[in-house]
Order: sequence, then C-alpha cells, then structure tokens
Amino acid sequence: MIEFCPLASGSKGNALYLGTKKTKLLIDAGLSVKELASRLSEIGVALNDIEAVLITHEHADHIRGLAMLCKKYRIPVLANRETAKAVVAALAFVPQCKIFVTGDLFTWSDVQIRSFPIQHDAIEPVAFTFEVDQMKIGICADLGFVTTLVRNHLMQCDCLYIEANHQTSMVHACSRPLIYKQRVLSRQGHLSNTEAAELISHVHHERLQHVYLAHLSSECNVPEVALHTVQEALSLQRKKVSLSVAWQDRISHFISLGENR
Repeated sequence: MIEFCPLASGSKGNALYLGTKKTKLLIDAGLSVKELASRLSEIGVALNDIEAVLITHEHADHIRGLAMLCKKYRIPVLANRETAKAVVAALAFVPQCKIFVTGDLFTWSDVQIRSFPIQHDAIEPVAFTFEVDQMKIGICADLGFVTTLVRNHLMQCDCLYIEANHQTSMVHACSRPLIYKQRVLSRQGHLSNTEAAELISHVHHERLQHVYLAHLSSECNVPEVALHTVQEALSLQRKKVSLSVAWQDRISHFISLGENR
C-alpha cells in the first residue's frame, strides 16, 4: 500500500507526503512547520510521525521549512552530497543527513527509492521513483528538458507527479523581465504544458491510475489549460487516465494505491 498527497506545489513552496504501512516520508519541505503540520493533519498524519524528508534540490521553495523541521522533530534529511552541501550553505544549519548517490537504488523501511538526474538550474537536482509491493510512484518536477533517462525511469508507474509549469504563449506575453522568460523556457528551467503532455503520453500504460500536474505557474498558466492540453494529447492517442492539478494553497487529491492487492 502507498499513500500519496501533494501538500503544496508551486513557486511559493513545495512539499509532498508519501506513506506506507511501515513508514511516512516527506519529499521537500518548502512550507513552514506550522503549515506542514496543518496540511498533514487534513489527511490524518501527524508531523512527528514523519521519519525522513527527501530533498530534490536546494532552491528555497523546496527547503524553506527544513531547518525548523529538523531542529524541532530531529527528522533526518536524505539528499545527494552536492545538494546536502548546498542546503547547509543556504540554511546555515547542519541537519542529520543521510547521503545517497544519484542514480543508485536504496531502501528506506519498506520503500525502494531511486533518484535520477534532471536538468534544472540547481547544483545536483533529482527526481524520484518509489516502489512498494510492485507499485510505483514517479515524482518529476523542476526540470527544463525531458531526457531519455527521465522517460525510462518513469515507465510503468501507477501514479505520476509531473511538472506542467507554464503555457509557452503566456510566458512570452507576461510582464516579467526577459531574463525570467529565458530561464523558464530554457533546458534548465521548467516544463510547459505541451512538454508535460508529451512525457505523460510517452510513459502512459494501462495500469497508470492517476497523474498530478505539478508546479503550475500562477502567472503563466491556468489549471483548465494545463488539464485540457494533457487530456487532448492523450485523447488523440486514445489513452485515458485520471488527472488532477497539484495545488499551491491547499492539499491536493489524496490517493491510496494497492489497498485491494
């Protein structure tokens, strides 16, 4: 059994919950401890039950609440070496770290975890897959380009959390500086709705149960547009899957996989 729920997704803070029969984990901690506790309570999870927090990369919207979380609850941080060093430098705090090597498979309790590299303007950013009892969740956001490696790792997932950050035309039309637009649209930036649709279409299979569209820009995207873009791409290939948006200001759809297996 795997439980999964995005607690927050976007440039104002990111945090995801993943639980099994034996452990409860966070992926990123970009919210305050108070807000993390509040949102976890909505799905019946206590913050002091969290056993570890995995970090995708060191940007503030992914680690903003990490220092206080570690100080108050003594929760260990799982990160690759370069990300751990960047987190320590950013927070001026040294958490209890457990270092993994990007690309290696490791186990936490009953969860098999694999990190894999992605292209983003961070030190050593990663995405993750989590496997429990032959069920698999793929989490892949904050990347500007989908590599063959990314596609391969996201194959055969039961649930996906995929970035659909922007509508390209809205980026060009927004009032943000050119340097912002160039960053977002670059291979070190963020995935567009169309790129997300292409990735989801590529890795789609009959057992895929649910897909979250993640990290939507509040200025350069609209949930309805993101959902329509992905749904249209899947429909053209006669593929179907349950879709939802991962929200910034509230918890998103809670999913529990494998209860009847």
